Amino acid sequence: MSMFCYQCEQTARGTACTVNGVCGKKADTSNLQDLLTGKLITLASAAKGRNTVKTDIAMEEGLFTTITNVNFNNESIKAMCGEIDALIDDFGGAGQMDMNELWNSDEDVRSLKSLILLGLRGMAAYAHHARILGKTSDKVSSFFYKGMAALKEDIDTKQLLDLVMETGVVNLECMRLLDEANTAAYGNPVPVNVSCSIEAGPFIVISGHDLHDLKLLLEQTEGKGINIYTHGEMLPAHGYPGLKKYRHLKGNFGTAWQNQQKEFDGIPAPILFTTNCLMPPRSSYIDRVFTTSVVDYPGVKHINESKDFSPVIEKALQLGGYENERKMTGINGGDTLTTGYAHSSVLSAADVIVDAVKSGTIKHFFLVGGCDGAAAGRNYYTEFVRQTPEDTVVLTLACGKYRFNDLDIGKIKGLPRIMDMGQCNDAYSAIKVAQALCGAFDCGINELPLTLVLSWYEQKAVCILLTLLALGIKNIFIGPSLPAFISPNILKVLVEKYNLTPVSTPQEDLKKIFC
Repeated sequence: MSMFCYQCEQTARGTACTVNGVCGKKADTSNLQDLLTGKLITLASAAKGRNTVKTDIAMEEGLFTTITNVNFNNESIKAMCGEIDALIDDFGGAGQMDMNELWNSDEDVRSLKSLILLGLRGMAAYAHHARILGKTSDKVSSFFYKGMAALKEDIDTKQLLDLVMETGVVNLECMRLLDEANTAAYGNPVPVNVSCSIEAGPFIVISGHDLHDLKLLLEQTEGKGINIYTHGEMLPAHGYPGLKKYRHLKGNFGTAWQNQQKEFDGIPAPILFTTNCLMPPRSSYIDRVFTTSVVDYPGVKHINESKDFSPVIEKALQLGGYENERKMTGINGGDTLTTGYAHSSVLSAADVIVDAVKSGTIKHFFLVGGCDGAAAGRNYYTEFVRQTPEDTVVLTLACGKYRFNDLDIGKIKGLPRIMDMGQCNDAYSAIKVAQALCGAFDCGINELPLTLVLSWYEQKAVCILLTLLALGIKNIFIGPSLPAFISPNILKVLVEKYNLTPVSTPQEDLKKIFC
């Protein structure tokens, strides 16, 4: 059985996975996800402005399910396909979309439609998290149908390029919505130091992005003698007052998601995956992996929408944790991480930052962030940060920060030179800070002493890139490789209009930036 998947950075040979996915996804699972995607496109066409809350949730969860490293379980994907079929029938039915029509189309059309589809997958994850916290947007919900229906239509490249940019604009609204949801629920993040060490005794590791699941887990474990440790993109949770108030939220376990098979090997504790970033578990710990929401893996215990984490809690007590404190470090040997520098924290120091720029104490800002991954060349980001001049500030977000977030590269005006702004969706914080600086200096965003150096891996990074381009931000460096789904002609358009630049070496890129 063959497959076609080129949605992530690690895709085979830099072109497409056609036998099995490098992520661990098998061909039959990939084809089922294509079938699900085709049904979602059909649902979008059938709805024709008649979408309901039920169909909105199905659209978001269906798209989220097809993100890399989320769902490896054929049975749950088949069940979702059945649910979508029933919704299509409610609208009177429609002709089914065969995804091979997209994969075999003109390469520029395929490239642009892929950008829309993958951007919508990323945006669906953010919309899902916001909805759980009671925040929705008609603009965001309606655009899923518009964008998905367009994938079935005969549209020229000019119209498709406009729709690509509209995807970026709507994703900005979606990220704003999620920021509003998170801060309303848990307060504005504050800077905090987070230990990498694991205390003796029972503990649970929680991975993914869903802060609501973390809150529920903290409530259900309170007073039970179980410590909670974040993993991967959950690290920023430590900065939220509504979460950090729980004294058994202790620290952060391990490093970025791609190291989990090594770091979880034989772990004496359960791991709860709340969103993507799941890799096929090894036999040494598969019995202690739990999933929830749209995350699913064959043979792994799944916590349903009841969110009763009793099985996870029982497993933690059974395993007992480490007998003695276990010292762990980041990738570079540091044992403490910082987070909590969201837009509210950074802008509270705006006067200091503006004065430092005007006096020349701060010469430049870098946003170095995005998704991490296992591909060779990602040490570029570590070395880039190491080599940034002492009079510059490095803003970071998403799991790409694990390449350097345990480094100590000093401070400027009492502020750390590395400021972790949060999860991937907290690109909204970086945009807010950039817009505030534009106001302070009365200039356009491309006139700021600011350079974006991005790492990408999966579809949430795609929708964030589209948002940055839709805002007109130019001179972005992107790596470690270019997406396989961007055709040469479409890449040429992006390079000519936005000067989108592949990373080379830290030395050469810094030279270009400061020339």
